[in-house]
Amino acid sequence: MNLEGKRIGFGLTASHCTYEDVFPQMERLKQLGAEVVPIVSYNVKNVDTKFGKAKDHIQRIEDITGEKVIATIPDAEPLGPIRPLDCMVIAPLTGNSMSRLANAITDSPPLMAAKATMRNQNPVVLGIATNDALGLNGVNLMRLMASKNIFFIPFGQDAPEKKPNSLVANMELLPNTIVNALKQKQLQPVIIPFDD
Repeated sequence: MNLEGKRIGFGLTASHCTYEDVFPQMERLKQLGAEVVPIVSYNVKNVDTKFGKAKDHIQRIEDITGEKVIATIPDAEPLGPIRPLDCMVIAPLTGNSMSRLANAITDSPPLMAAKATMRNQNPVVLGIATNDALGLNGVNLMRLMASKNIFFIPFGQDAPEKKPNSLVANMELLPNTIVNALKQKQLQPVIIPFDD
């Protein structure tokens, strides 16, 4: 697997508990030769949680990528016309951001970067992490699954007994999903068993 010379946008939204699964994949993309452009939502940039301080997450992202994070909509917009991406990733993608993306609401830097990438007809890869994907948000998941140039990191139920509506992507499949998406193919199977 080789991503040498590929320019990959990497957006993060506020599924704070998922970051420890995402950061190693960001490192892996760098090891595979990709240029990784980090883009964060306002909550990632500003909200401290039991999973860590926002400033520490931002520092880690910048250390991994060697790039300053893009944290505003005006800074994300040029990723379409001026500094285009070969592929845009949003992982983790919360249910909140998923619903807004599915309904063309562009109110955060990662969503603007996704819109900019779709404008260029380049692939957008989504790594969902949401407690309501099989609930009210299911319609938004299906809308995105049926959309052109949108591809999913394979996902499954992470805790069906405790959270029956929850779906989480297997982030270890992120690089393979990107390689396939760059060929306009969805990595299969997209719905997978989830190992606790």
